[in-house]
Order: sequence, then structure tokens, then C-alpha cells
Amino acid sequence: MYARLAAPRTAVVVGAGMVGLATAWHLQERGVEVTVLDRSGVAAGASWGNAGWLTPGMAMPLAEPALWSYAPKALLDATAPLHIPARLDPRLWLFLARFGLNATAKAWTRTMAALTPIDQMALDAFDELTEAGVRAWTKKGPFIIGFEQEKESGPFVHEIGQVEKAGQRVPLHRLENPRLKVPQLSVGVSTVFEMEGQRFIEPGPFVEALAEAVRARGATIVAGAEVRGLRHGPSGIAVDAYGHEPVAADVVVLATGAWLPKLARPLGVRTMIQAGRGYSFSVATEDPAEFPIYFPARRVACTPYEGRLRIAGTMEFRGPDEPLQTGRIDAILASVRPLFTGMDLENLEDIWVGPRPVTPDGLPVVGATRSPGVFVAGGHGMWGIVLGPATGKLLAEQIVTGTVPGQIRAFDPLR
Repeated sequence: MYARLAAPRTAVVVGAGMVGLATAWHLQERGVEVTVLDRSGVAAGASWGNAGWLTPGMAMPLAEPALWSYAPKALLDATAPLHIPARLDPRLWLFLARFGLNATAKAWTRTMAALTPIDQMALDAFDELTEAGVRAWTKKGPFIIGFEQEKESGPFVHEIGQVEKAGQRVPLHRLENPRLKVPQLSVGVSTVFEMEGQRFIEPGPFVEALAEAVRARGATIVAGAEVRGLRHGPSGIAVDAYGHEPVAADVVVLATGAWLPKLARPLGVRTMIQAGRGYSFSVATEDPAEFPIYFPARRVACTPYEGRLRIAGTMEFRGPDEPLQTGRIDAILASVRPLFTGMDLENLEDIWVGPRPVTPDGLPVVGATRSPGVFVAGGHGMWGIVLGPATGKLLAEQIVTGTVPGQIRAFDPLR
């Protein structure tokens, strides 16, 4: 048994996405010297091509009661928003079985209650970064929520009501004459709402700015260093990586997203993490795209991005390193063609796939492992961007003080 320092002087953070870099930044805030290692580079995983939504009002459990109405289609229809490849993969099917067990109203309410405290501090955590010198921006909505038919809006409105019941305030009201505000919407979108109180970012540039801030405070960020193991020794915890000499530190944080199980499972983290891969691309629009747009029935999220519109969607349960499936891009395109006008859907740029780390119970894994001085931060599903800064702040507090903040107590990696 190794004694963990109550107030570590040095740390290695494995993973240079939003969660890992936010943790590194907050450790620096508390006087800890940090080295960051990543198998590829800054924002190379799920942090790059996602929709960039800072929507705590939508950071809710993925396993929802409605799953049982569309899960069979996910198995039979390769174009469905939720896609489960038909293959003999016992671990995937075990994950899906556990995921399905959480798709009840009781489980959803319980998980939502556990997420609400960190949801409530999510936007303030972004402000803390930008006000302290991270050279990036967050932008307020409104978010435009569109439906082809009035009856499709019911489940979404109900979910937002449940989020408010859990303790958040999510203003949602009907938008009349929506095409005056959002000319990209086609006449096929008959029912439109505005959702206030949320924000968005350009995720890749934001994470790169966070990396620069971490470097400016004295950290080294090493790309191309794939960690293969940890060793306790007299000089602390040695982190062994392919392509880089071992790095020793008082504490180690594993924030490797969908790749987390490889390193965390031997440390007692038994919560399953499955890659739920999302796809995105960007298109040119005739009129400037000013607001994020969401089509809940199609599970498609759109965000203004560097003068274009980024269109993101799907939840595909495959391995994190499997090749991009062009059929998923085609499926997103087919789903949005009737919903948009005045945009070039023939010439796609920034085509991307990224693996989001999904847990069966919808809760992240944040905190200490069974190995003294080793912590994990991941399993946020679709909400790693919006919850990343708050996660980093709370985990840094736990690492330095030894006290688990109440907001992440339910995220115990050893649950």
C-alpha cells in the first residue's frame, strides 16, 4: 500500500481533451506542476468535431424510457440516429443490456438528480476560464428547436420540464415566424421553439486556447505519447508511454475518453465505458448562420462554425478506433435535406467522427481509483464539453484537499 500525498506537488494528466486540460488548468490554480500526455494531440478525440454546445439544460441521461420505442430500429435500420452494428461482440451486448436496464423513468429521474449539481455550475466554470486568461469565447443562444410536426415536440418539451423539475431553469417558448430569424429552416419545419440560457463555442479552437493557457503556466503538453502503464516507486508514480521516456509525478489523472477502460480497469474501475461515436461535417449557407439549431426527432445538432454551419448527429456504438463509416454521413444528410433551405449540402467539409465515452447508468466516472494517487475523469457521454471545466475544477479540489466535492460524489469510479 502506498501513501498518497495530501497536497501533491506534481501531476501527470493523460489526455489533452477538454476534461483533461481543464483538470490540468485547475491543478495549476492550486499550485501543482503539470505534464500532459496524449496519444495524438490536443483535442484529437471527441473534443474536436462535436457541436460545441454548452447546454446544461440538455445534459440529461442518455438512457431514456423512450429508448424501448426506437432501439429495435437501431438494430435493423443502418440509417437510424442510434446505430448498433449487428455483430458478435459480447462486451458490447453486455453494455447494451446494462444501458437498457437504466432506460426507465425511475432511473432517469435518479440520474438527472445526480447530474443537476454539476449542470448548475457548468457555465460559471467556463466564465472562470475565460476571465482568467483563456483566450476563447462562449456565445449565448438562443437555441432553435425545430420539428416537422407539432406532435413530435411533446417528448422534448416534457424532458425540459423534467430538467426544470430537477432544479435547473431552462426557458423554452414557441417562436412565431421562425424563418425571419432562421432563414435556413425550410417550410417543412412547422413547429419551432427558442431555448434560452444556454451557450455554444467552437470546440476545437476553445480546447486549443485552453491548452495554450496551460502551457503558458509552465506545463509541458506531449503529443504522440500513448500511455501503456503506471508504476509506483520511490519517486512517485511513473507513467510509461510509447514514444516518450517515463514521467514521474505525485499523482496521475487518466482522462482518455473512450479509451479510458484500457488503463482504468486494472485500477478497479469496473463501470463499463462504450464509445458512442458521433459524426459531423460543415456546409456553406446562403445567409449567415447565427444560432444553433436542434432537430430532436432526427437527433441532429447544428452550430455556427467558422463562417459555416456544422451539422452533427448519430450515436453509433462501435470501437473508438474503427474507421469512419460514410453511411452515417449519408444518413445525417438524408435526415436534414427536408429541413433546410439555402445551404450547400453537396460540398461537405470538416468531415469527422469522434468517440464519446458512454456509461450504462449515464453518470461520469470522476475521482480516485483503487491505486493510490491515480484518478480518473471521463464517461461524460455527449456532455464532456459542457461539463469538462466543472469536472476539472471539482476533481482538482478532490486531488489537492482529499475531500470529495458533493457535486461529483455520485460519479465515484468504484461504484
